[in-house]
Amino acid sequence: MPNLKDLRVRIDSVKSTQKITSAMKMVAAAKLRRAQEQAEAARPFSDRMDRMMSSLSDGVSEGGSGPELLVGNGKSDAHLIIVMSSDRGLCGGFNTNIVREVARRIERLLSENKKVKLLCVGRKARDVLRRRYGDLILASFEDVGRRNLSYADALKIGEKVLDLFDQGEFDVCTVVYNKFQSAISQTVTAQQLIPYGKSDKDNQPEEDTGSNTSGSVYEFEPDENEILVELLPKNISVQIFRGLLESAASEHGARMTAMDNATRNAGEMIDGLTLTYNRTRQAVITSELIEIISGAEAL
Repeated sequence: MPNLKDLRVRIDSVKSTQKITSAMKMVAAAKLRRAQEQAEAARPFSDRMDRMMSSLSDGVSEGGSGPELLVGNGKSDAHLIIVMSSDRGLCGGFNTNIVREVARRIERLLSENKKVKLLCVGRKARDVLRRRYGDLILASFEDVGRRNLSYADALKIGEKVLDLFDQGEFDVCTVVYNKFQSAISQTVTAQQLIPYGKSDKDNQPEEDTGSNTSGSVYEFEPDENEILVELLPKNISVQIFRGLLESAASEHGARMTAMDNATRNAGEMIDGLTLTYNRTRQAVITSELIEIISGAEAL
């Protein structure tokens, strides 16, 4: 049985931890509101861009040819996976879910005799994947949007992806990130960027305006190829930016939930330790009283 001093030290230690987790919960909740607003504000723009690319892809497929960023280079031997995780931990299963999904994809592609390469955004997933797939990591980005996430951060990553594609490093590019649903729910999402891959929402009706643009016909002026040269790289950066915003909101939501659970668990542990302390203290007092009474009777 632990002595009273050990119990007091343990209680004080848990109380200190509870203060830290409570403070981290409040900070994450404050950051979550802003990150959620940014993610939700970016969705309509990225959805419209995605639907326009879907329409262009349908039109090009009918014609039989098109830019490589849109229709691909005709091969699928080398795959680049962009992994979006966090730079810090203490956010529940946020990073674990991403690593698990990426590892599953890597094993599936390797079993199909495909080449796999990784581009990591965030330290946590990179550190875990490096232990097993270190030779597959081409580049990594740290502290992305640490102070304020902006489109410039996504542009840097997009430029790196385009450079690798121009160098022939990969044929297919997919980004994997956590899509924000709520503070307690994040969905691991994979979106193909190169060549353009239709997502599930292309088959769903629009909810914001009640109109459907997936079947729209676009007229190009002055030249289709000239516009696509500018549009396709921007679409990659836009979708990466959306992934970064969704991942940031998901991270703050997961951290807030994790710290809330940790705070409540610490409270339950403090109650249990306090009960044990009181029982131990009462047992010590009773033992001392028995010794005093026994001594008095002996006299």
